[in-house]
Amino acid sequence: MSEDPFVAHRGLLFTVAYEMLGSAADAEDVLQESWLRWAGVDRTRVRDPRGYLVRTVTRQALNRLRTMARRREEYVGEWLPEPLLTSPDVAEDVELAESVSFAMLTVLETLGPTERAVFVLREVFDVPYEEIAEAVGKSAAAVRQIARRAREHVAARRPRVAVSRAEQQAVVERFLAALRTGRLQELLDVLAPDVVLIADGGGLAGAAPAPVHGADVVAALLARPDRLVSPVWLNGALAGRIELNGQVAAVSVVVADGKVTRIHAVANPRKLTRLDEPAQLAR
Repeated sequence: MSEDPFVAHRGLLFTVAYEMLGSAADAEDVLQESWLRWAGVDRTRVRDPRGYLVRTVTRQALNRLRTMARRREEYVGEWLPEPLLTSPDVAEDVELAESVSFAMLTVLETLGPTERAVFVLREVFDVPYEEIAEAVGKSAAAVRQIARRAREHVAARRPRVAVSRAEQQAVVERFLAALRTGRLQELLDVLAPDVVLIADGGGLAGAAPAPVHGADVVAALLARPDRLVSPVWLNGALAGRIELNGQVAAVSVVVADGKVTRIHAVANPRKLTRLDEPAQLAR
């Protein structure tokens, strides 16, 4: 018996939902809802199961995105995406790694639900405009316009400097080593002068309530020697897992010109449940 298309494409469907929602827990709920719909479909009438399933997941994710807006408004402090443990080979697919990176996901948060869906489906998964139109309930012409606006929006906000994987890893390793020693000067040496630290505690863990700007202030916050620091692959890039007094944080960074320019630190324990088993991502 051939494998059920939903099972065969599960990695792709999860990736679509996660990139649209920034939350693995919500992505899993969307997949569950989509599976229930798929189970009731007459398969003989589905010519392209992959396309059909992507459209189904997109519609469910859009519904959830719209209901999540209020949750985000009521969120305590800064909101960051839910980090995913990924295998190192995800980084080999440069486009996939970039699309699930913290830098990209935080930019996608600034798009409206429909814009986000159109951008993800077109730019990441190369879905034809006509299929996107069917998924989001718009005309193909309207989808082309939305895609253009979304591309311009993302281009204006994503990191401008392309960094090689080798340079990214080298800087992250220096940063993690500095965190491990907790020495102020070592941290200052690896941080860009205008570095920004964004921390997400969700009201459940200690975290700065607003972005922290400047190397001196950020280094002073991070300079303490009594923490456990280990390298980990998160969202397609080398990152850090930090433990202090039983509290865990996942730390991802953006690199430019050999320095750390942005630090994303997720300490909300509800967002750290995916750090034991690598997520199955696919394009």
